[in-house]
Amino acid sequence: MGVFTFTNEYTIIPPARLFNALVLDSHNLIPKLMPQAIKSIDIIQGDAGAGTINQLGSMKNRVDELNKETFTYKYTMIDLKEKFESIVYEVKFEPTLEGGSKNRMTSTYYTKGDVKLKEEDIKEGKERAVAMYKVAEVYLLQNPNAYA
Repeated sequence: MGVFTFTNEYTIIPPARLFNALVLDSHNLIPKLMPQAIKSIDIIQGDAGAGTINQLGSMKNRVDELNKETFTYKYTMIDLKEKFESIVYEVKFEPTLEGGSKNRMTSTYYTKGDVKLKEEDIKEGKERAVAMYKVAEVYLLQNPNAYA
């Protein structure tokens, strides 16, 4: 098992807007912003709260925790093939003094058997997550009334 943590700073966008866009409405927004990478996000079980299972192409995510008051979200990538049993992501959007927000994401990788976690596995997951956040950030900056 390996743990990797990274933090991104958002100096302009408040945490509520980011949480609403990237968590609560991600099934609508992300496929529109990144159609080349994510064709759709479909709810295959549940009501979008804890216990919900989402399908993103060949990946499945299970919502473990969703807290609209603290802007925290925990989900697990399940039914993975090859190297990983699952990958757990814990996301928190925190307000900054400047009126923006800081995003903290902790990723915990559960490997199968004696598989060793490699730097490229972590790098690939981090790059994918950062790309999604950056695309959403640009969209929110260009559309100041969206998710306000």
